[in-house]
Amino acid sequence: MNKFKTLTDHVYDYIAEQILLGKIAPGEKVNENIICEKLSVSRTPVREALIELSCDGILENVPRKGFLVRTLTLKNLKEIYYVTGILEGEAAKLSCAKLEPQDLNDMRFYIDSMFLAIEQGNYNMYHKQQDIFHHTFIDKCGNETLIDTLAHLKNQLLKRSYDEDVNPDIKKILTDTNKEHEKIYELFLARDAEQVCLYLRDVHWRPFLAEFEVI
Repeated sequence: MNKFKTLTDHVYDYIAEQILLGKIAPGEKVNENIICEKLSVSRTPVREALIELSCDGILENVPRKGFLVRTLTLKNLKEIYYVTGILEGEAAKLSCAKLEPQDLNDMRFYIDSMFLAIEQGNYNMYHKQQDIFHHTFIDKCGNETLIDTLAHLKNQLLKRSYDEDVNPDIKKILTDTNKEHEKIYELFLARDAEQVCLYLRDVHWRPFLAEFEVI
């Protein structure tokens, strides 16, 4: 699903990337002046991007403090995983018959790219590839409300840590997760809409995995 990006969108993406890379920490205020200077833009698109990030649950607009990176509790994370699993499973069921051979080839490519990224310790690339992998089928489901709702939920998981110093088991965790991507791919390849729905809901997004998120 291609969307023309406005200046506000570009500012949104920049701030989101800074959060993902850990350059703006949970609980930390986003400095509007620094963003304006870094991107050479006026305050208007920055303010609009901050409001959108707040609506997406990534930031909190705190009176007299400004926009802070939201800190999620384990309860928050488990609830997000639970709902995401249900909705992504439904998206997979809807898209299963609509995926073209090229879509499936692309999914295989993203899986292989993720294994390579894990091996090289390039976790930022892993994050990007797994996001594209999931969007390959989500964007084909044909339900715009479902697509937008999933995007809103997943945006809240933006700040996570792939730092081996923080989580020494990260390579094994991501390798196991990518093996689940392989299973999802195989179910799509078999055009098994019911099983891919259940697998995403009950295995890939099972709530206890939220414990591996470092927010």
